[in-house]
Amino acid sequence: MGSSEAFTPVVEMEADTGHPPPLERFVFTGSGSEYFRIWIVNLLLTILTLGIYSAWAKVRRTRYFYDSTRLANSSFDYHGNPIAILKGRLVAVAFIFAYNLAFNVSMTLGFTLMGVLVLLSPWLLWKSMQFKLYNSSYRGIRFGFRGTAGRAYLALLLFPLLALFSLFLAAPLAHQRLKQFQHGESRFGATHFSFHGTVGNFYKVYLIGLLIAITGVIIFGALLAMTLTGGYKSGAITPFSKAFYGMIAIFYICINAWMFLLFPIFLTMIQNLIWNKTRLGEHQFQSEMKWGRMAFIMITNIIGVVLTLGLFMPFAQIRSMKYRIESMSLLPASSLDNFIADTQAITSATGEGMADMLDFDLSL
Repeated sequence: MGSSEAFTPVVEMEADTGHPPPLERFVFTGSGSEYFRIWIVNLLLTILTLGIYSAWAKVRRTRYFYDSTRLANSSFDYHGNPIAILKGRLVAVAFIFAYNLAFNVSMTLGFTLMGVLVLLSPWLLWKSMQFKLYNSSYRGIRFGFRGTAGRAYLALLLFPLLALFSLFLAAPLAHQRLKQFQHGESRFGATHFSFHGTVGNFYKVYLIGLLIAITGVIIFGALLAMTLTGGYKSGAITPFSKAFYGMIAIFYICINAWMFLLFPIFLTMIQNLIWNKTRLGEHQFQSEMKWGRMAFIMITNIIGVVLTLGLFMPFAQIRSMKYRIESMSLLPASSLDNFIADTQAITSATGEGMADMLDFDLSL
């Protein structure tokens, strides 16, 4: 995410005065017009190169978002290598091609390869997390990921399978274990993040979302039933058309209820839950997203994308990103400058042992 200039720490005196350091808000400086130019060039070059440029497009896009995200007057940096990313994408394309070809050869071979891909996916995602965090930095200090392959298989395979076979009754548990793995195993320099969200916290959010969805479907379904019943009694519609149009209308209502009501509420509650339960050492994060604002952004984004035949997409991405980032704050337990200076010194003394890390990004 940003500047590569050398940073000279300035030691402030908040701790000596007995007053807590001020809250540091995240700021997003990106604009739709700037990002549109990046987006359209990335799109055209990716098409002209038959997808090869997509690795460079990802680096360019990610660097823009990182550089536009600021905390305490400093931006973030992204150091990803497009050649390394291209290697990972070529590997992924080869797997997808082999998977599709295998079913044309024999069902047994196809299902065997499917099983191999399922077993390999947690390892690939684990390496992708390492790549992404190691290639991210703030004030010259790299992030990192210490999670092991064993824990990756628990969080990325075992618990998702448990959610699937429990008819998604265990989905909140799987979600909590995933975030515990992602956040709890990340670090900034030598300082580790920690995640304190409980399984009960996630079940509460999922239950609220489910109740909202059920209530919305019941209300809209009741209104639809009254409308159709009235039309049928007046002879305006036949029994067949009543059933046909009724099914279409119910499906349409469910989709829109999810998109325009439930999803913004769920997204807001989940982001607030995850970041309000995340710490960096002794420093606390805070998220204050409001579902009404998120719903407004999502609805107007969809309208803009439809009316412009997709050209509003980069503006929509910037609007959503800006709101989500600027809803975030860091509550320092002590001076952030002192913390950065200490972390910088510890990191320089310790060194970075990344010899066992693959040098390519396997995420798509």
